[in-house]
Formats: sequence, C-alpha cells, structure tokens
Amino acid sequence: MKATTTAKTETRTDVGYEVSRFTLGVGIALAALVGMWGFACMIGGLATCGIGELLRGFLTAIGG
Repeated sequence: MKATTTAKTETRTDVGYEVSRFTLGVGIALAALVGMWGFACMIGGLATCGIGELLRGFLTAIGG
C-alpha cells in the first residue's frame, strides 16, 4: 500500500504593495509613451524645418 501525503501551503499577499507595484508599472509605461511621443515630435520638427529653425523656435519659446 502506498502512503499519500498532502502538503498545505498558504500564500500571503500585501494588497498595498501589489497596488503600488501596479501603479508604478502604469506610471513607467505612460512616461515611456510620453518620451517616445516627444522624440517623434522632435524628429518631425527636424524634418519639417531643420535644426536652425527648430533651435530658434525652442529658444523663442523658452525666452519669450
């Protein structure tokens, strides 16, 4: 006759930790999307008017 043993395991989860991990992941993903969008806009601006005009527009926006 074969003996059967059953192991009982219990897992505890901290809800606050899991929620903050999820929120951090969403924040990082959104920051990456914003960064990619900004990079795409910079490339589009360079393609449209060139580096000189883009730099002049940037300095005008900063300085007024």
